[in-house]
Amino acid sequence: MTRAGLAQAARNPLAFIAERWTPTDRTVRRAVLTSLVMTVVIVVTGGAVRLTGSGLGCPTWPKCTDESLTATHEMGFHGVVEFGNRLLTYVLCAAVGWAIIAVRSQKPWRRSLTRYGWTQFWLVMGNAVLGGIVVLVGLNPYTVAAHFLLSTALIAVATTMWQRTREGDAEPRPLVGKAVAQLVWVLVGVSVLLIAVGTVVTGAGPHAGDSSDVPRMNVGAVGLDWEGVTKLHAVLAWVVVTLTFALWFVLKAVDAPPGPLARTRDLFLILLAQGVIGYVQYFTDLPEVLVAAHMLGSCLVWIGVVRVLLSLRERPVLSPGVPAQADPALSTV
Repeated sequence: MTRAGLAQAARNPLAFIAERWTPTDRTVRRAVLTSLVMTVVIVVTGGAVRLTGSGLGCPTWPKCTDESLTATHEMGFHGVVEFGNRLLTYVLCAAVGWAIIAVRSQKPWRRSLTRYGWTQFWLVMGNAVLGGIVVLVGLNPYTVAAHFLLSTALIAVATTMWQRTREGDAEPRPLVGKAVAQLVWVLVGVSVLLIAVGTVVTGAGPHAGDSSDVPRMNVGAVGLDWEGVTKLHAVLAWVVVTLTFALWFVLKAVDAPPGPLARTRDLFLILLAQGVIGYVQYFTDLPEVLVAAHMLGSCLVWIGVVRVLLSLRERPVLSPGVPAQADPALSTV
Protein backbone atom coordinates (compact mmCIF):
# COMPACT_ATOMS: atom_id res chain seq x y z
CA MET A 1 0.00 0.00 0.00
CA THR A 2 1.50 3.30 -1.10
CA ARG A 3 1.16 6.59 0.71
CA ALA A 4 -1.11 7.84 -2.11
CA GLY A 5 -3.27 4.75 -1.76
CA LEU A 6 -3.62 5.28 1.98
CA ALA A 7 -4.60 8.89 1.42
CA GLN A 8 -7.21 7.84 -1.13
CA ALA A 9 -8.60 5.20 1.23
CA ALA A 10 -8.88 7.79 4.00
CA ARG A 11 -10.67 10.28 1.74
CA ASN A 12 -13.16 7.88 0.18
CA PRO A 13 -12.94 4.31 1.53
CA LEU A 14 -15.95 3.09 -0.48
CA ALA A 15 -14.46 4.23 -3.79
CA PHE A 16 -11.11 2.75 -2.76
CA ILE A 17 -12.70 -0.67 -2.13
CA ALA A 18 -14.80 -0.45 -5.30
CA GLU A 19 -11.69 0.06 -7.43
CA ARG A 20 -10.17 -3.16 -6.12
CA TRP A 21 -13.15 -5.49 -5.76
CA THR A 22 -16.07 -6.43 -7.98
CA PRO A 23 -18.66 -8.62 -6.25
CA THR A 24 -20.87 -10.99 -8.20
CA ASP A 25 -24.58 -10.25 -8.51
CA ARG A 26 -25.21 -13.17 -6.17
CA THR A 27 -22.94 -11.67 -3.52
CA VAL A 28 -24.72 -8.32 -3.77
CA ARG A 29 -28.13 -9.95 -3.41
CA ARG A 30 -26.99 -11.95 -0.39
CA ALA A 31 -25.52 -8.87 1.27
CA VAL A 32 -28.74 -6.91 0.81
CA LEU A 33 -30.88 -9.86 1.94
CA THR A 34 -28.72 -10.16 5.07
CA SER A 35 -29.51 -6.57 6.00
CA LEU A 36 -33.24 -7.30 5.57
CA VAL A 37 -33.05 -10.46 7.67
CA MET A 38 -31.14 -8.66 10.43
CA THR A 39 -33.76 -5.90 10.46
CA VAL A 40 -36.46 -8.50 11.13
CA VAL A 41 -34.27 -10.22 13.74
CA ILE A 42 -33.73 -7.03 15.72
CA VAL A 43 -37.48 -6.30 15.67
CA VAL A 44 -38.24 -9.76 17.06
CA THR A 45 -35.48 -9.56 19.69
CA GLY A 46 -36.77 -6.12 20.64
CA GLY A 47 -40.11 -7.81 21.23
CA ALA A 48 -38.31 -10.37 23.42
CA VAL A 49 -36.97 -7.50 25.52
CA ARG A 50 -40.51 -6.30 26.11
CA LEU A 51 -42.00 -9.76 26.69
CA THR A 52 -39.38 -10.71 29.28
CA GLY A 53 -39.92 -7.44 31.16
CA SER A 54 -36.35 -6.36 30.36
CA GLY A 55 -37.09 -2.98 28.81
CA LEU A 56 -35.31 -1.18 31.65
CA GLY A 57 -32.71 -3.90 32.19
CA CYS A 58 -30.27 -1.14 31.31
CA PRO A 59 -31.85 1.85 33.08
CA THR A 60 -30.10 4.54 31.07
CA TRP A 61 -28.63 5.27 27.63
CA PRO A 62 -26.15 5.30 25.88
CA LYS A 63 -24.45 3.52 28.76
CA CYS A 64 -26.12 0.57 30.44
CA THR A 65 -25.78 2.27 33.84
CA ASP A 66 -24.32 5.60 34.91
CA GLU A 67 -21.07 3.83 35.80
CA SER A 68 -20.90 0.98 33.28
CA LEU A 69 -21.10 0.79 29.50
CA THR A 70 -22.13 -2.88 29.67
CA ALA A 71 -24.54 -4.88 31.79
CA THR A 72 -23.18 -5.88 35.19
CA HIS A 73 -23.56 -9.13 37.10
CA GLU A 74 -25.87 -7.46 39.62
CA MET A 75 -28.34 -6.56 36.87
CA GLY A 76 -29.09 -10.24 36.25
CA PHE A 77 -31.15 -11.69 33.41
CA HIS A 78 -32.94 -8.47 32.44
CA GLY A 79 -29.68 -6.62 32.01
CA VAL A 80 -28.30 -9.36 29.77
CA VAL A 81 -31.42 -9.36 27.56
CA GLU A 82 -31.58 -5.58 27.17
CA PHE A 83 -27.84 -5.13 26.59
CA GLY A 84 -27.83 -8.08 24.18
CA ASN A 85 -30.47 -6.36 22.08
CA ARG A 86 -28.39 -3.19 22.07
CA LEU A 87 -25.41 -5.18 20.80
CA LEU A 88 -27.52 -6.50 17.93
CA THR A 89 -27.80 -2.92 16.69
CA TYR A 90 -24.08 -3.11 15.89
CA VAL A 91 -24.65 -6.38 14.03
CA LEU A 92 -27.42 -4.70 12.04
CA CYS A 93 -25.12 -1.75 11.29
CA ALA A 94 -22.47 -4.19 10.07
CA ALA A 95 -25.01 -5.94 7.83
CA VAL A 96 -26.19 -2.63 6.36
CA GLY A 97 -22.58 -1.51 5.94
CA TRP A 98 -21.76 -4.74 4.12
CA ALA A 99 -24.73 -4.17 1.80
CA ILE A 100 -23.56 -0.60 1.08
CA ILE A 101 -20.02 -1.78 0.29
CA ALA A 102 -21.33 -4.57 -1.97
CA VAL A 103 -23.65 -2.34 -4.03
CA ARG A 104 -21.03 0.43 -4.24
CA SER A 105 -18.46 -2.06 -5.57
CA GLN A 106 -20.80 -3.59 -8.16
CA LYS A 107 -19.94 -2.87 -11.78
CA PRO A 108 -21.49 -0.80 -13.19
CA TRP A 109 -22.12 1.28 -10.08
CA ARG A 110 -25.85 1.65 -9.42
CA ARG A 111 -26.27 4.87 -7.47
CA SER A 112 -29.93 4.13 -6.69
CA LEU A 113 -28.99 1.01 -4.75
CA THR A 114 -26.33 2.92 -2.81
CA ARG A 115 -28.93 5.52 -1.86
CA TYR A 116 -31.21 2.79 -0.52
CA GLY A 117 -28.30 1.47 1.52
CA TRP A 118 -27.55 4.84 3.07
CA THR A 119 -31.24 5.38 3.76
CA GLN A 120 -31.20 2.13 5.72
CA PHE A 121 -28.13 3.27 7.63
CA TRP A 122 -29.64 6.56 8.72
CA LEU A 123 -32.92 4.89 9.67
CA VAL A 124 -30.94 2.47 11.87
CA MET A 125 -29.11 5.40 13.48
CA GLY A 126 -32.35 7.28 14.03
CA ASN A 127 -34.03 4.25 15.54
CA ALA A 128 -31.06 3.64 17.84
CA VAL A 129 -31.41 7.18 19.18
CA LEU A 130 -35.18 6.73 19.49
CA GLY A 131 -34.57 3.47 21.35
CA GLY A 132 -32.39 5.40 23.80
CA ILE A 133 -35.16 7.95 24.27
CA VAL A 134 -37.57 5.07 24.97
CA VAL A 135 -35.35 4.01 27.87
CA LEU A 136 -34.79 7.55 29.16
CA VAL A 137 -38.55 8.23 29.32
CA GLY A 138 -39.26 4.97 31.14
CA LEU A 139 -40.81 3.00 28.26
CA ASN A 140 -43.45 5.55 27.44
CA PRO A 141 -45.83 3.53 25.20
CA TYR A 142 -46.04 6.25 22.55
CA THR A 143 -42.27 6.29 22.08
CA VAL A 144 -42.28 2.48 21.99
CA ALA A 145 -44.91 2.59 19.22
CA ALA A 146 -42.84 5.14 17.28
CA HIS A 147 -39.79 2.87 17.70
CA PHE A 148 -41.67 -0.02 16.07
CA LEU A 149 -43.13 2.12 13.28
CA LEU A 150 -39.66 3.40 12.37
CA SER A 151 -38.52 -0.22 12.20
CA THR A 152 -41.43 -0.86 9.84
CA ALA A 153 -40.16 1.94 7.57
CA LEU A 154 -36.70 0.37 7.69
CA ILE A 155 -38.14 -3.00 6.62
CA ALA A 156 -39.88 -1.32 3.67
CA VAL A 157 -36.62 0.27 2.48
CA ALA A 158 -34.65 -2.96 2.97
CA THR A 159 -37.28 -4.97 1.06
CA THR A 160 -37.31 -2.46 -1.79
CA MET A 161 -33.52 -2.51 -1.98
CA TRP A 162 -33.51 -6.32 -2.08
CA GLN A 163 -36.04 -6.32 -4.91
CA ARG A 164 -34.07 -3.68 -6.81
CA THR A 165 -30.98 -5.93 -6.81
CA ARG A 166 -32.98 -8.31 -8.99
CA GLU A 167 -33.96 -5.63 -11.49
CA GLY A 168 -32.34 -3.21 -13.90
CA ASP A 169 -32.32 0.59 -13.85
CA ALA A 170 -34.63 1.26 -16.80
CA GLU A 171 -37.81 3.23 -16.30
CA PRO A 172 -40.45 1.05 -14.61
CA ARG A 173 -43.06 -0.48 -16.92
CA PRO A 174 -46.44 -1.37 -15.41
CA LEU A 175 -47.54 -5.00 -15.59
CA VAL A 176 -51.16 -4.32 -14.57
CA GLY A 177 -53.79 -1.70 -15.25
CA LYS A 178 -54.40 1.47 -13.27
CA ALA A 179 -57.44 0.07 -11.45
CA VAL A 180 -55.43 -2.90 -10.14
CA ALA A 181 -52.63 -0.58 -9.03
CA GLN A 182 -55.15 1.56 -7.14
CA LEU A 183 -56.50 -1.54 -5.39
CA VAL A 184 -52.97 -2.42 -4.28
CA TRP A 185 -52.39 1.08 -2.92
CA VAL A 186 -55.60 0.72 -0.88
CA LEU A 187 -54.17 -2.58 0.41
CA VAL A 188 -50.92 -0.82 1.36
CA GLY A 189 -52.79 1.98 3.15
CA VAL A 190 -54.98 -0.39 5.18
CA SER A 191 -51.90 -2.49 6.02
CA VAL A 192 -50.14 0.59 7.39
CA LEU A 193 -53.23 1.36 9.47
CA LEU A 194 -53.33 -2.26 10.67
CA ILE A 195 -49.72 -2.06 11.87
CA ALA A 196 -50.30 1.32 13.53
CA VAL A 197 -53.36 0.05 15.41
CA GLY A 198 -51.32 -3.01 16.37
CA THR A 199 -48.87 -0.73 18.20
CA VAL A 200 -51.82 0.76 20.07
CA VAL A 201 -52.97 -2.73 21.07
CA THR A 202 -49.49 -3.36 22.44
CA GLY A 203 -49.25 0.04 24.09
CA ALA A 204 -52.55 -0.39 25.88
CA GLY A 205 -52.10 -4.10 26.62
CA PRO A 206 -50.57 -6.02 29.51
CA HIS A 207 -47.01 -6.40 28.20
CA ALA A 208 -45.52 -3.13 29.42
CA GLY A 209 -41.92 -4.17 28.84
CA ASP A 210 -40.77 -3.95 32.45
CA SER A 211 -41.59 -5.71 35.69
CA SER A 212 -42.39 -2.38 37.35
CA ASP A 213 -45.49 -0.27 36.81
CA VAL A 214 -45.21 1.27 33.34
CA PRO A 215 -48.01 3.61 32.17
CA ARG A 216 -50.11 2.36 29.29
CA MET A 217 -51.67 4.35 26.47
CA ASN A 218 -54.67 6.41 27.51
CA VAL A 219 -57.02 9.17 26.43
CA GLY A 220 -56.57 11.98 28.92
CA ALA A 221 -56.79 10.36 32.34
CA VAL A 222 -58.79 7.40 31.01
CA GLY A 223 -57.08 4.25 29.79
CA LEU A 224 -57.84 3.00 26.30
CA ASP A 225 -60.39 0.25 25.91
CA TRP A 226 -57.93 -2.54 25.12
CA GLU A 227 -60.70 -4.97 24.11
CA GLY A 228 -62.17 -2.40 21.71
CA VAL A 229 -58.80 -1.56 20.14
CA THR A 230 -58.04 -5.25 19.78
CA LYS A 231 -61.33 -5.84 17.96
CA LEU A 232 -60.58 -2.89 15.66
CA HIS A 233 -57.21 -4.46 14.92
CA ALA A 234 -58.94 -7.74 14.07
CA VAL A 235 -61.42 -5.98 11.76
CA LEU A 236 -58.58 -4.26 9.92
CA ALA A 237 -56.81 -7.61 9.58
CA TRP A 238 -59.91 -9.09 7.95
CA VAL A 239 -60.10 -6.08 5.61
CA VAL A 240 -56.48 -6.74 4.54
CA VAL A 241 -57.27 -10.42 4.00
CA THR A 242 -60.36 -9.55 1.96
CA LEU A 243 -58.46 -7.02 -0.15
CA THR A 244 -55.70 -9.55 -0.78
CA PHE A 245 -58.18 -12.22 -1.88
CA ALA A 246 -59.99 -9.69 -4.09
CA LEU A 247 -56.67 -8.68 -5.62
CA TRP A 248 -55.79 -12.31 -6.39
CA PHE A 249 -59.22 -12.81 -8.00
CA VAL A 250 -58.85 -9.66 -10.13
CA LEU A 251 -55.33 -10.61 -11.21
CA LYS A 252 -56.60 -14.01 -12.33
CA ALA A 253 -59.52 -12.40 -14.16
CA VAL A 254 -57.29 -10.03 -16.14
CA ASP A 255 -54.72 -12.75 -16.85
CA ALA A 256 -51.95 -10.86 -15.05
CA PRO A 257 -48.29 -12.00 -15.28
CA PRO A 258 -47.18 -14.70 -12.83
CA GLY A 259 -45.13 -12.28 -10.68
CA PRO A 260 -48.01 -10.28 -9.15
CA LEU A 261 -50.08 -13.46 -8.79
CA ALA A 262 -47.31 -15.27 -6.93
CA ARG A 263 -46.63 -12.35 -4.57
CA THR A 264 -50.36 -11.97 -3.83
CA ARG A 265 -50.65 -15.70 -3.10
CA ASP A 266 -47.66 -15.52 -0.76
CA LEU A 267 -49.18 -12.59 1.11
CA PHE A 268 -52.53 -14.38 1.47
CA LEU A 269 -50.86 -17.43 3.01
CA ILE A 270 -48.85 -15.27 5.42
CA LEU A 271 -52.01 -13.43 6.45
CA LEU A 272 -53.82 -16.69 7.18
CA ALA A 273 -50.97 -17.91 9.40
CA GLN A 274 -50.79 -14.53 11.14
CA GLY A 275 -54.53 -14.58 11.72
CA VAL A 276 -54.40 -18.01 13.36
CA ILE A 277 -51.61 -16.86 15.67
CA GLY A 278 -53.49 -13.67 16.50
CA TYR A 279 -56.71 -15.40 17.50
CA VAL A 280 -54.94 -18.14 19.47
CA GLN A 281 -52.91 -15.59 21.46
CA TYR A 282 -56.06 -13.56 22.16
CA PHE A 283 -58.03 -16.53 23.51
CA THR A 284 -55.06 -17.88 25.51
CA ASP A 285 -54.35 -14.61 27.41
CA LEU A 286 -51.36 -13.49 25.31
CA PRO A 287 -48.63 -16.05 26.05
CA GLU A 288 -45.22 -14.52 25.39
CA VAL A 289 -44.17 -17.09 22.78
CA LEU A 290 -47.23 -16.43 20.63
CA VAL A 291 -46.89 -12.66 20.97
CA ALA A 292 -43.32 -12.95 19.71
CA ALA A 293 -44.50 -15.11 16.81
CA HIS A 294 -47.16 -12.50 16.04
CA MET A 295 -44.47 -9.79 15.91
CA LEU A 296 -42.48 -11.90 13.45
CA GLY A 297 -45.66 -12.39 11.45
CA SER A 298 -46.24 -8.63 11.40
CA CYS A 299 -42.82 -8.15 9.79
CA LEU A 300 -43.51 -10.87 7.23
CA VAL A 301 -46.94 -9.43 6.40
CA TRP A 302 -45.42 -6.01 5.77
CA ILE A 303 -42.66 -7.51 3.61
CA GLY A 304 -45.34 -9.39 1.69
CA VAL A 305 -47.36 -6.20 1.12
CA VAL A 306 -44.30 -4.29 -0.11
CA ARG A 307 -43.39 -7.14 -2.47
CA VAL A 308 -46.92 -7.16 -3.91
CA LEU A 309 -46.61 -3.44 -4.59
CA LEU A 310 -43.19 -3.84 -6.23
CA SER A 311 -44.40 -6.75 -8.36
CA LEU A 312 -46.79 -4.50 -10.29
CA ARG A 313 -43.98 -3.19 -12.49
CA GLU A 314 -40.75 -4.33 -14.05
CA ARG A 315 -37.44 -2.56 -14.58
CA PRO A 316 -35.56 -4.15 -17.48
CA VAL A 317 -31.78 -4.37 -17.50
CA LEU A 318 -30.24 -1.82 -19.84
CA SER A 319 -27.29 -2.80 -22.01
CA PRO A 320 -25.22 -0.20 -23.90
CA GLY A 321 -26.58 0.20 -27.41
CA VAL A 322 -29.28 -2.44 -26.93
CA PRO A 323 -32.98 -1.59 -26.46
CA ALA A 324 -34.36 -2.39 -23.03
CA GLN A 325 -35.57 -5.96 -22.77
CA ALA A 326 -37.60 -7.39 -19.94
CA ASP A 327 -35.87 -10.02 -17.85
CA PRO A 328 -38.25 -13.06 -17.86
CA ALA A 329 -37.06 -14.03 -14.39
CA LEU A 330 -38.37 -10.79 -12.93
CA SER A 331 -41.97 -11.76 -13.56
CA THR A 332 -41.70 -14.80 -11.32
CA VAL A 333 -39.29 -13.59 -8.62
